[in-house]
Amino acid sequence: MFALKSLDSSPEIILVEDGCPEGSWDKIVALQKDFPEIIGLKLSRNFGQHYAITAGLDHAVGEWVVVMDCDLQDRPEEIPNLYAEAQKGFDVVLARRENRKDGFFKRLGSRIFYRTLAYLTGSRQDESIGNFGIYHRKVIDQVIGMRESIRYFPTMIKWVGFCQTSIPVVHEANAGRTSTYNTRKLFNLALDIMLAYSDKPVRLTVKLGLFVALTGFLFAIFTLFRYWTGEIIVAGYASLIISLWVLSGLVLITLGVVGLYIGKTFEGVKNRPIYIIEKKTTP
Repeated sequence: MFALKSLDSSPEIILVEDGCPEGSWDKIVALQKDFPEIIGLKLSRNFGQHYAITAGLDHAVGEWVVVMDCDLQDRPEEIPNLYAEAQKGFDVVLARRENRKDGFFKRLGSRIFYRTLAYLTGSRQDESIGNFGIYHRKVIDQVIGMRESIRYFPTMIKWVGFCQTSIPVVHEANAGRTSTYNTRKLFNLALDIMLAYSDKPVRLTVKLGLFVALTGFLFAIFTLFRYWTGEIIVAGYASLIISLWVLSGLVLITLGVVGLYIGKTFEGVKNRPIYIIEKKTTP
């Protein structure tokens, strides 16, 4: 709240409690009594970070919307700088975290994640940019209009377009807090994004199939040549077993990739709510 005093506006602050078991909701309710500009939303369970962001965006009414995490690694003091840059004619101003204070393995995992995502989606990804940024109302309206079941806020912002830029910001250490994004969650997130925003895995399986078919065709010509020249008298057991295992593995991989897309399509057509609000603070 204090970081926003320099802005000539009446801000609203939306805090989304995404099924946290650590008593966060009670703290939000207590804060709201002292600061009526706070709006608290408690989800019925842990839906995930980007679903919680969607809940907050659905309830935001301001002309400019700031999205940030609650761990304060992204400093609220940077919000006036983001807003000042936006007044130069930008619809989106993203915070580019310089000298990230995360641990080595988290930074390494983030780098691998974003480079893999860039390859699969065919779009440039900047690992120094996360959710923190300021967004104009027309951008947010387009994002909340995208009601697909798989949510990833940075990719959605990139997809809607508009005039975007970024500025460097100070990144704070996490003060000993443990990130909820472990290896399994990052892998599942990457898989969801890959399936939602790219058909490259299917294209890669087609290319792999063509490569195997071409290799098999060349191997067949080579085998026929050896047969005609009398080098082969009895067909080889080893080549038969190797071909069987390789081709069976490729078929299973292809079916698995297609099955993943069908599974995500099945989840989407259920048309379930993206999130469920259990409680909401009242002024």
